[in-house]
Amino acid sequence: MSINRPYNSPTDLPEVIPVFPLSGVLLLPRGDLPLNIFEPRYLEMIDDVLAGARLIGMLQPEIAADGTSGEEEDEDAPNLSQVGCVGRLTGFQETGDGRYLITLTGVARFEVVEEVDAGTPYRQCRVSALPYTDDFTAGRGETEVDRKKLLSTFRAFLEANDMETDWDNINRASNETLVNALSMLSPYGPREKQALLEADDLETRAEVLIAVTEMALARDSGESGPSLQ
Repeated sequence: MSINRPYNSPTDLPEVIPVFPLSGVLLLPRGDLPLNIFEPRYLEMIDDVLAGARLIGMLQPEIAADGTSGEEEDEDAPNLSQVGCVGRLTGFQETGDGRYLITLTGVARFEVVEEVDAGTPYRQCRVSALPYTDDFTAGRGETEVDRKKLLSTFRAFLEANDMETDWDNINRASNETLVNALSMLSPYGPREKQALLEADDLETRAEVLIAVTEMALARDSGESGPSLQ
């Protein structure tokens, strides 16, 4: 989905943004994330965002060493992972039963500097996108992606799980679109999703995605394989 307002550098983003902690959910630059909003605090957040910069920071609760999230320990205010992705609200629909259906389009990743007390029922953080300046350039690193291996691994995963896809659209997609869409849609846990988010560049993200998919295929076939650290 396109964004009307351009974001060209970290300085185009506000220093403080509302954040939406959600385990197992991944947003990446220029990716589209549909969300069903129903909790009162997040309904209020959407109302405020629509009247403001229309930006929301998606990030996961802090992930423990065993791969679980902090949601189980404190459902209302779990500790937060330190890296997330800010998205612009590009789609909005009222359902008539008190929910909002929205779409966020990823802008850039960020690091949490600190959580701030903004007096809102939803959480807000001071963030910095300076470590992720490359995220503001579409297509950065596409030529380094091993597209052939990525598609081969993806095909093997589909076949192992008796799934189908639209190969015409897949073949037309750019490497950035392909890597980020497959990462966001991948059925992996919070730790794997965070590794995909924090990958240094597009090539590394593709390699991580291939690795976790190969591990899943090996596990499903009963073979032993290395674990993701």
